[in-house]
Amino acid sequence: MDLQRRLQLRDQLRARAGQFRVLVAEHGTPLLVLDPYRVAAQYSLLSEQLRGFRLHYAVKALPHPAVLTVLAACGSSFDVATTAEVDHLHSLGIPMTRCIHTHPVKKPADIDHAYRRGIRTFVVDNPVEAQKFVGRGSDIEVLVRLAFPNPSAKSDLSTKFGVDPAEAELLVKHVVAAGVRFAGFSFHVGSQGSSVRPYRDALRATLDLAQHVERTLGLDVSTIDIGGGFPVSYREDMPPIGAIADVVDQVLGPHRRHFTLLAEPGRFMVADCVTLLTSVVGSATRAGRSWHYLDDGLYGSYSNVMTEDVHPPIVALAELDGPPGRLPLDPVTLAGPTCDSVDVVARDYPMPALNVGDIVVSPMMGAYTTVTSSRFNGIGETPIVVASAGGG
Repeated sequence: MDLQRRLQLRDQLRARAGQFRVLVAEHGTPLLVLDPYRVAAQYSLLSEQLRGFRLHYAVKALPHPAVLTVLAACGSSFDVATTAEVDHLHSLGIPMTRCIHTHPVKKPADIDHAYRRGIRTFVVDNPVEAQKFVGRGSDIEVLVRLAFPNPSAKSDLSTKFGVDPAEAELLVKHVVAAGVRFAGFSFHVGSQGSSVRPYRDALRATLDLAQHVERTLGLDVSTIDIGGGFPVSYREDMPPIGAIADVVDQVLGPHRRHFTLLAEPGRFMVADCVTLLTSVVGSATRAGRSWHYLDDGLYGSYSNVMTEDVHPPIVALAELDGPPGRLPLDPVTLAGPTCDSVDVVARDYPMPALNVGDIVVSPMMGAYTTVTSSRFNGIGETPIVVASAGGG
């Protein structure tokens, strides 16, 4: 993280320093602070940028009730991938008609359960999955998921899911033969990509394929789902959503009116709605380097460092006090609380002087953090407190 990015984050967080201290005094550390108003703001921003798209929030990113209820109130739809997620939304009173089931590979029992709850849109990416819909309701519509490799993405989902576009026509025939309605195509260009080009290339190829299927099979391709993966800026700047939206607009052009357009944002909606507060519990000098041990780590809230190679920004709470200025920074190692040597959050990371008991602040901790954490070493999950930036 360069100095300019650090100063920018400090300025953004400065107004919350007092709130963070009050919350730590009340709840202790580690503590995750969730601001649902940030979720609503991101939904509004994405709705403005992706004109005409129905946004299906990817529940897996952060299924906290405060997130789901505020999105439901904003008018969001939802993307579910498991029976547990279906039941979670149902328990909150969210209409299942707002949901699509996007896991390309699932048990027949998962399909049955989702259908009973009211979900009618599903995704497949191979003939075996298409066969699972034989004999099911004719009101089911199926999207065929396409694979578009994107090695530049932090998570290239095409390595596990999606059919090669060259083989998609045959899969469409399998869907039709199963007796359900083929609705269209979906794709996902991977998460945290550093370029907008994969969106351009994937959407162009999908439009070409849609025209081919309509021409050769006489089928109506009514839906295109561009997935999610919209990047957010952690320590370094990533392409802004406006740049992606511009590419989507350019490629769709006059074709836009022919399709129902869907997107499945997860990280973009929730990354910056959660801030982690963690304490220094120990310090040591090893091979001439300063080490500080925190009460949260890779097996807890910082799990995204290990599972996604995503590196959230980190600042000391002391940096947020007083007028803007520059504290001297030195490279340190920040380690987690478990007895595993892998549990290192950051190496050679610039931090001001730290002492035992000092608070370290990590913003951008909403996406794929708590959901991928574990209870290794018997350490409990980091509690979440809902508190807006205004202190509510």
